[in-house]
Amino acid sequence: MRDSRETFVNHAFVTGYPVKHSRSPLIHGYWLKQFGMEGSYRALEVTPEAFPDFMRQLKDGTAGFCGGNVTIPHKEAAFRLADRPDDLSAELGAANTLWLEDGEVCATNTDGRGFVANLDERAKGWDRISTAVVLGAGGASRAVIQAIRDRGVKAIHVVNRTPERACELADRFGGAVHAHPMAALAETMSGAGLFVNTTSLGMDGEQAPAIDFSPMAGDAVVTDIVYVPLKTPLLRQAEEQGFRVVDGLGMLLHQAVPGFEKWFGRRPVVDETLRQIIISDMDKHA
Repeated sequence: MRDSRETFVNHAFVTGYPVKHSRSPLIHGYWLKQFGMEGSYRALEVTPEAFPDFMRQLKDGTAGFCGGNVTIPHKEAAFRLADRPDDLSAELGAANTLWLEDGEVCATNTDGRGFVANLDERAKGWDRISTAVVLGAGGASRAVIQAIRDRGVKAIHVVNRTPERACELADRFGGAVHAHPMAALAETMSGAGLFVNTTSLGMDGEQAPAIDFSPMAGDAVVTDIVYVPLKTPLLRQAEEQGFRVVDGLGMLLHQAVPGFEKWFGRRPVVDETLRQIIISDMDKHA
């Protein structure tokens, strides 16, 4: 007799507005195929106005899903509307991963875990640092700040064009986080072991300002959460100046792991084949 778990088919989703650009269906489709599992993962475009109804249908089962991912602009609403958000998503005020448990919608945020897992894979030892610089204070910076703080980085300098937004993050994430205006960038980089760009600078081939990374520690790592193009202008500059660089694609791949495990019951691995599938798709749509 077959194990009942083998015959139970789970269906998961990613929702956003717009969502057609999402590469999550490629990622989860690869893992479903790799494990030889029945199930599906698809993109659903849901407007902000319709999102509360979607969450209700998810909870009562009429949506037909066991859970899914949430992307822009629904992350804050997903957190607010979830029955059981965890501590990670509560501190961020945003959720990107939902699943059903005992008739309730549970929520977490895996962006920060994806960010540090990418660094762990591609820049081993990066966390032996005491100081990091985060460029940008938008929504994308929150998970990065939370994750590196929780990894033990003692001083995180958030540099932003609008210092008030950086101050909000310092208030949210505690004493390890310090807010600065753009004019202080060179000063904050002095001796830092990690530089993270969380802004859209250099996205889709746009120009980015020249940055002198030389004040940083000699073995510092420079990374970018943007992954189109794979090697952003900031990463090119850092590499030319002799620093280790890590592209943002791995963050996308690794943040998907916990969700897949929740919905489908198997923990997948981010491998080079998957990475190349996504890079090929990026090249196709370049």
